Amino acid sequence: MADRVVPGPVNDNDCIKQAVCVNTRKIMDACRDKDCIEDLRVYPTVSSLPYIESAFSVRPKCAQLLQCEVKVNEICLNRGYYTVDVTYFYKISGETFPANQVFTGLAVFDKRVMLFGSEGRVRSFSSDDCCILSSDSSMPFAEVDAVDPIALHMTLAETALPDPGIDQRDIPQSILDSFGEDISVTGGTRHVYVTLGQFSIIRLERSTQLLIPAYDYCLPEKECVGSNEDDPCTMFGRISFPVDEFFPPDNVEPCADYKSMV
Repeated sequence: MADRVVPGPVNDNDCIKQAVCVNTRKIMDACRDKDCIEDLRVYPTVSSLPYIESAFSVRPKCAQLLQCEVKVNEICLNRGYYTVDVTYFYKISGETFPANQVFTGLAVFDKRVMLFGSEGRVRSFSSDDCCILSSDSSMPFAEVDAVDPIALHMTLAETALPDPGIDQRDIPQSILDSFGEDISVTGGTRHVYVTLGQFSIIRLERSTQLLIPAYDYCLPEKECVGSNEDDPCTMFGRISFPVDEFFPPDNVEPCADYKSMV
């Protein structure tokens, strides 16, 4: 029996069974970016305010990307091109000096790019809800891939820098809930600013039909591994000891070392 063709690179000897028409999203345009976001205002939680007010200086601990809001708008003077507006919501953690008190806060960063998204005037309907999928069905879809940013620097200032302020924004409730307490919009007499390093990929996609070669049905080769044993220690005994977790590696793969400086 001939070897099954699995997803991945193929060679000329593999036999194509048939041509298959699939409905999918085609990437019309994409870009990647490496943003160094300087002096981004951090709005602390209410409990963090006393720590900041009494601090001599602050230093960054970590930054977490909570959510991205993505909006697409057509450019009237450039047919087929669209602006993609992305709003990044961050949870910033810092530490005061010399008391070493940990504080958290919210930071927001806005980014706009222009990408080619082609044109389309098709209205899409679905049998699931028997209605138009979107009132702007002619618009392309925008997707953003981003990792947690790197907290590069943090500073404490007596005077606030020009900033639109989050009081003028519509912050999603899920973002506010992630802090477990209220965010201080006005803050105190001292203000925290952070510098972040953000990696991101932004794509514009359109629904389309593509004709692709099919080799065979895609069946999983791996069997599902389970257990009917009730003794958790017996199951734990079958797990190999994680040696790599206790000792640093001798080298780091380039793809996993993106946070290193070049």
